[in-house]
Amino acid sequence: MSDVMLVVDLGLGLVLLGLVARMLGSARRFEMVVLYITFGVTMSLTWVRLHATDLALVEAAIGAGLTGALLLDTLGRLEAGQRGVEPDQIDADQIDADPNEADLNKADKGDAT
Repeated sequence: MSDVMLVVDLGLGLVLLGLVARMLGSARRFEMVVLYITFGVTMSLTWVRLHATDLALVEAAIGAGLTGALLLDTLGRLEAGQRGVEPDQIDADQIDADPNEADLNKADKGDAT
C-alpha cells in the first residue's frame, strides 16, 4: 500500500512541476490563468496528501477559486480595453482571440457593420 501512495505522491509532485513549467513558458495569458487555477487545485490535493486539510481548503478556496476568478475577470477587462469596448460587452469566446479574426467571423455571419 505504501508503494502505491509513494507513486501517487511522486506523480503529484511531477504534475505540479510540469504545470509550473508550462505556465511560465506559455505566451497566452488565458492559458496561464487556466494553468494557475489547475495548479491551485493540484496543490490543494497535495496538501490533503500531507494531512493538512485546513491548508487544502484555503488553497482551493482562495488560491484556485477566488484568485483564479479575479484573474479571469481582469483578463477579460484587459482584452476589452484593448479592443475599445466596454468590459461588459465582451464575449468569453473573444478572450485571447485575434481582433482581425473576430471581424472576419462577423462578416461570415452577416453582422459586419
